[in-house]
Amino acid sequence: GYYGGVHPVEGKEPTEHLALVRFPEPKTAVIPLSMHLGAPANAIVAVGDTVKVGQKIGEAAGFISAPVHSSVSGTVVAIEERPHASRGKCLSIVVENDGKDTVHESVKPCGKTLEELTPAEIIDIVKNAGIVGMGGAGFPTYVKLNPGKPIDAVLVNACECEPMLTADHRMLLEFADDIIFGLQAEMKTVAAPKGIIVIEENKPD
Repeated sequence: GYYGGVHPVEGKEPTEHLALVRFPEPKTAVIPLSMHLGAPANAIVAVGDTVKVGQKIGEAAGFISAPVHSSVSGTVVAIEERPHASRGKCLSIVVENDGKDTVHESVKPCGKTLEELTPAEIIDIVKNAGIVGMGGAGFPTYVKLNPGKPIDAVLVNACECEPMLTADHRMLLEFADDIIFGLQAEMKTVAAPKGIIVIEENKPD
């Protein structure tokens, strides 16, 4: 067993009541081609290209990999090694933001309701969107949605036990419908009969 350890002060009070705000857009966006566990994506744009919000700029390079998309519209000014949180350095696409937030033509609804989509189609949507886990590993979500074995329940980990952090807390309050929709999509994809949103007792709201 494990005995002892530390139970730090939670410190949620300063921000748990504050609404989420949009982060200021950078003048220059540095977008790593490794936003996930596994092989880095391959750049599919070149210096001088104009890109739009949501445009695929990096193609997945293996089974455990994920495509990368531009978060701003503007001009690619460099493709070069830049500092990376877990890899030391990583090939990155540098985009000079034009401030227009022009959305790429590929960013649109799939044209079907959740009820009409098959599990394979949902996996394909998640894969092409480049969705990965928000933990340190950044594991591609489409791989998790194809477990190859029966699943009893899908868990949404909204405990957020870390001191001072209230991002999950605010997401649950402000985007409840989206979270439940995503949970329903995951349940359908893995044929799970039950979905559970896991919340700590210090978040009664």
